[in-house]
Amino acid sequence: MSLPKRYLITSALPYANGLKHVGHLAGAYIPADIYARYLRAQKRDVVFVCGSDEHGTAIPIQATKEGTTPRAIIDKYHEAMKQDFEDLNMSFDIYHRTSEPIHHETAQEFFTYLHERGELETKETEQYFDEEAKTFLADRYIKGTCPNCGSDRAFGDQCENCGRTLSPDELINPVSTLSGKAPIKKKTSHWYLPLGKHEEFLREWILKEHKDDWRATVVGQCKSWIEGGLQSRAVTRDLDWGIKVPLKDAEGKVLYVWFDAPIGYVSATKQWAIDNNRNWEPYWYDKDTKLVHFIGKDNIVFHCIIFPIMLKLHGNILPTNVPANEFLNLEGDKMSTSRNWKLDMRDYINDFVKKDNGGGQAVDMLRYYLTQIAPETKDSEFMWKGFQDAVNSELGNIFGNFVNRTWVLMHKLCGSKVPKLHEDVMTDDDKWIIKEIEGSKQKVENLLEEYKFREALFEVIDLSRKGNQYMQKKEPWIVAKKLTEDPEAQKSIDNTMHLCLQLSANLAILINPFLPNTAKKMLGMMKVVEKMLDWENAGKLKLLSVGYTMRAPELLFRKIEDDEIKYQVEKLKSGLVKPETTTNKVEEVKSEVANLKSEIQFDDFAKIDLKVGTIVTAEKVEKADKLLKLSIDLGFETRTIVSGIALHFAPEDIVGKQVVVVANLAPRKMRGIESNGMILMAEDKEGKLHFVKPEAVINPGAGVS
Repeated sequence: MSLPKRYLITSALPYANGLKHVGHLAGAYIPADIYARYLRAQKRDVVFVCGSDEHGTAIPIQATKEGTTPRAIIDKYHEAMKQDFEDLNMSFDIYHRTSEPIHHETAQEFFTYLHERGELETKETEQYFDEEAKTFLADRYIKGTCPNCGSDRAFGDQCENCGRTLSPDELINPVSTLSGKAPIKKKTSHWYLPLGKHEEFLREWILKEHKDDWRATVVGQCKSWIEGGLQSRAVTRDLDWGIKVPLKDAEGKVLYVWFDAPIGYVSATKQWAIDNNRNWEPYWYDKDTKLVHFIGKDNIVFHCIIFPIMLKLHGNILPTNVPANEFLNLEGDKMSTSRNWKLDMRDYINDFVKKDNGGGQAVDMLRYYLTQIAPETKDSEFMWKGFQDAVNSELGNIFGNFVNRTWVLMHKLCGSKVPKLHEDVMTDDDKWIIKEIEGSKQKVENLLEEYKFREALFEVIDLSRKGNQYMQKKEPWIVAKKLTEDPEAQKSIDNTMHLCLQLSANLAILINPFLPNTAKKMLGMMKVVEKMLDWENAGKLKLLSVGYTMRAPELLFRKIEDDEIKYQVEKLKSGLVKPETTTNKVEEVKSEVANLKSEIQFDDFAKIDLKVGTIVTAEKVEKADKLLKLSIDLGFETRTIVSGIALHFAPEDIVGKQVVVVANLAPRKMRGIESNGMILMAEDKEGKLHFVKPEAVINPGAGVS
């Protein structure tokens, strides 16, 4: 199969209302950077774009919190995020921003194109309006009492106390955060993108064409959205902050941020082309371009369903792949900005990178660990002890140790020069390591092309592990003691060190997409130019010339000390914002309060992982009147769950229904069937069971909080 002429790589645009944490880094930025660096090493035509997402209600809300203007907020956080990415060695070809005029023009052109061709529809709805402020209210500008926990810290989109997702209509006694007055309902008109018209296209494109080459979690989530029925989605809203709708009858309306943000990839490409005297259009219109979006799983619907519909209608190419990652948790809990349970990129930079001589070593240590634990197929966990073990035991004791031993012994036993390879005394061990070196390129390359970055990194580390095994078998330091008796033994030493040096050169090439600072340091030790890192050189055995003098070894990775890890864990725990304890004053949630179980702490509840699932199949369990065996689609996988609901529901009546599942419950066998989870049910006064489920059909795998 012929290679694409060009590659366009995108990372999700981070929202410019605060600093970003390492979960974002692991999900959308490091994987994209690895892929872009690998493609560049292949000498392919690559453009890697990103930028700040600077519109939407969260920006003016943050401005209010900080007592400043929306413009000041986006300027502040754009520069902060850009600097963080630079400090962590992200190799964007451009880091743009959606507040730039070229983006406003591009987004307005997109809207106008769709509008003039009748691809949008208008609808009139009722929304909350602040009579005193004379403005329609975005969900975040409406505050009230939570119907779930009774907290008065609930907003129109979410309760800050219990975390439940809300709509403004659910709030008890809603008030405007602008005036403090109760809002009224007022009619307003908006433009909508009718997603339902494009279901057949999506079924063909995703569920057929990409069912085997896209990640199962991505296809599964798309399938659930499509089969649940796609609804029209507003592309405009009533707001002051944003890109003005380019129509005469649209005063006070802006493009919805979900509509304008992905167009930021296009405007960033345009600006890159201007800056580099290139033509941007082939990257978005030529079918010989490979477009790859790197995102977190919360962005799948936008990048796989909504944005592709927009691109198709606009005549652009579609993404070739969207290797979305799952979430990265921290020390046994979900990362949360509101609870301050997070590790910001800036914190790592301040605590490690700035204390490192040049910063490169600490950057690569973090890149290594986040790639090693990358949440490619399921949620994963950042543990400070795990970080320490990964750096000390794997990077230090395996990769770094092999390179250091090779250099030390080369200087000691071979006069600081690359020795000759003596074909006449080749051993089986020599032939074995040669085969491993020659086969390494294809192994790593295949995995990188399939976006399996964890496995690809493992192969690189494994090659250094094999290098250690080879050196340990050959024991050149022991052989050196026999030289006075057997001068010919020098040939064995030469072969060992020659192959270890060639293996080290290969490691520099293979590790470069993952740990570019480490590769650069190794080039310095080898006294070779950067061109040696070209991917075509991987797997070769003549990268270092015989007789060439090498520099003294440098320690590639320092050791992470116990007190550093202790400090980070204590710092994390001391900064945790405790959830408020709220007395529930709401009559609607006071019913059925009898027989409460003993009180638990929030941390106990936070351990429960609740996911929305869809019942795919249901059947009775033999010789068990109360049990049904269910197959539940959780988006990322299908689970078997045995539930005692057979007396309340016929199997055929519940197929297709959505339920809430305790997804991290330990498996247990019931009537010989392993049950992997539990379905939440509610029991009314008559003893009848009801499914606990979302109000509307949503994607399986969605979290419940």
